[in-house]
This record gives sequence, C-alpha cells and structure tokens, in this order.
Amino acid sequence: MNNAVPTTGASQHAPPNAPGLILMTADPIGGVWNYALELSRGLAPHGVRIALATMGRPLSPGQRREVADEANVTLFESGYRLEWMDDPWADVEMSGDWLLSLEAELKPDLVHLNGYVHAALPWRTPCLVVAHSCVLSWWEAVRGEQAPQRLEGYRVRVARGLAAADLVAAPSSAMLECIRRLYLPLPDAQVVYNARGRTRFRPGRKEDFILSVGRVWDEAKNIGALVRNAYDLPWPVYVAGEINQPGGGAANVDGVNRLGFLEPESLAPWYTAAAIYVLPARYEPFGLTVLEAALSGCALVLGDIPSLRELWDGAALFVDPESALELQKQLCALCADRNRQASLREKALERSRSFSAARMTAGYLSLYARLCGTTPPEVR
Repeated sequence: MNNAVPTTGASQHAPPNAPGLILMTADPIGGVWNYALELSRGLAPHGVRIALATMGRPLSPGQRREVADEANVTLFESGYRLEWMDDPWADVEMSGDWLLSLEAELKPDLVHLNGYVHAALPWRTPCLVVAHSCVLSWWEAVRGEQAPQRLEGYRVRVARGLAAADLVAAPSSAMLECIRRLYLPLPDAQVVYNARGRTRFRPGRKEDFILSVGRVWDEAKNIGALVRNAYDLPWPVYVAGEINQPGGGAANVDGVNRLGFLEPESLAPWYTAAAIYVLPARYEPFGLTVLEAALSGCALVLGDIPSLRELWDGAALFVDPESALELQKQLCALCADRNRQASLREKALERSRSFSAARMTAGYLSLYARLCGTTPPEVR
C-alpha cells in the first residue's frame, strides 16, 4: 500500500533557522521506528514537520496509533522490501522511484534517510544518511568472519549511497568506525546518540525477575543465550519480542515466560518492575531497549561489545556474549547480591540522563542547519 495516511496537521511554522519539512524514511521492524518517532517529537516544538515514508512491512495497529499521536508527522506507507533483506533490489529500485515522487510532490527542505542505498538517487534537496546498522558489520560480529562474496553487491550499493550523501551520522562511535572501515573513510561524519523520552519509562518498585527485550530469533541480540540458561537461574526470566523468523521457523523459548511482542505502553510496566535487564548482544549499534531499561532503573547485564562499552561502561555488568557459562554465573551472583543490584541500578539511571531527547534533537538540528546553510535553533 502506497497511500498517504495523514495525522492531524501541525499549523506551526518552522523558525527561519530550522527546516520546515523533512522527508524521512523508516521501517517498522526494529529500533529505527522508535528512533524516528522520538526525533519527530523532539523536532515538533521547533515547527518541523515530518513526512515519514515507511518500507519493509505494514505498520501494526499500535504503530498507527503512535503516528496518529504526533501532530507534526504525516505517514506515507509502503511495503517495499528493504535493502538488507534477501534479494531486495527490484523493490529498492521501485521504492527509490516512490521516494523521488514524494520529494517532487512535497518539496521538503531536506531528506533524512535511515538507510544507505537511496542516498544515490538524484535528490533535489540536501540528503542526510544515518547509519543505524549494516549487513557487513552484523555478519562480522555475529558470524565471526568477513561477509561472503555474495554480499558484494550490497557493499557496492551501500558505499555508493554513502559517497553520494551530503552528510552521514551514526548513533555511536563504534558504529561509525564500522562504516568507515567497511565502506568509506567519511572524515566529516558525525555521531549523535539516540534517546528515549523520560516520561514513558520510569523507575518503580522492583520485583525478583529478569527481563530481556528484542527479536528473540536474531542471533545479534543473542537472547537465546539467556533462554538456554533460564532453568539454572534463581529468578524467573521474562522475554518480550518476536520469536518468529521472517523466513519461517521460530526461536526456542522453553524455560522463560514469553510476553510476545509488546507496544511501548505495554512494555513500560515490565521495565519498571524488573530488577535486572539482560541483553548479551553480539551486535548492537546503540540499543534503545537498554536505554529504556536504564531509564526504568534496571540493573544492566550486557554483552561486552564496543558499542555497549562506549555507552554503558561503568554503569553495567558486562559478559562475554559467547560464554553461556559466564552469563549464568554472573546472573546467579547478581540475583544474590542486593547491594550490587542497587548500585548498578543507580549507575544505569544516572548514565541514562546522558541520552536525553533534548540532546538528540539539538544534535540533529545542528546537522540539518549544516545541510541547509543556517544556524541551528537553541534547544532547551
């Protein structure tokens, strides 16, 4: 479906030093969805309107409600396959034509792409690319080897898009270094940390259980390592997220309490109550669920990888993502140590304040100003 689904229109006009309208791409499958809406909320007080073009799969009813709540967002929905999916290139070409037609119709001040390949299109307006993740860095982290030759076409197209972009950003220095190493040097690329609003995720009275959130089938999240240990842990384990793989089949969730996929408003009380949050990730360029857990006052147990070290070093307990035995030992010890739990909760909550929505908004307004040749407005 390629129909516009407008929300209630915003009557505010953008100040002279902020873009009036941004054409932004997103997909409803992973963390980019929450990132795009969080950024849209931050931009709304500055009079910035967002034309949000989605691809990958249809939105859920909950996601449609989320968009409808944002007065400055107009939704343009499609089902085109994404560049990281299997054999996507016919769809990528068609979605490129669709995006160009949106640009011609809407005449945005700039284009904000949360993907790579479409940056090589003949845009009439400045183009920002945000590098949230990529197939080659995923492959190296999860498989422990260089990506196979069959992904060379993907590499070439991503590099072409990065070279064509007017500016490139990433949500962590670790992710930016992967992009520079695997595709292009990009000396002028910028890091802007992601954020989640503090109003939805709040600390509360903690209960003796362990929580994990994410795509259970995704080897990068490595939630399976927690599932395999669940029977040997002193506390019950609750897991929220999809277990069904896109290509068929389902992840094993024996031994844990399966919550299924939960919208943010349904997930927030679980974060609030969980004493410990676990994500033994092999690959996680930022990790919005980790931030949500930290905002909710959970003690964090995370995979020891560069991006999570960058963001949470000193505020989390780190484990080798390839050692199920270490994960089990650390969790058993932490469940028995109330003082350490309290210390980790306090440190995670304090660190979470570094990733504020205001800071993220200011970062993107600065990038937009560079692209549009203006001075960024002040963010309070």
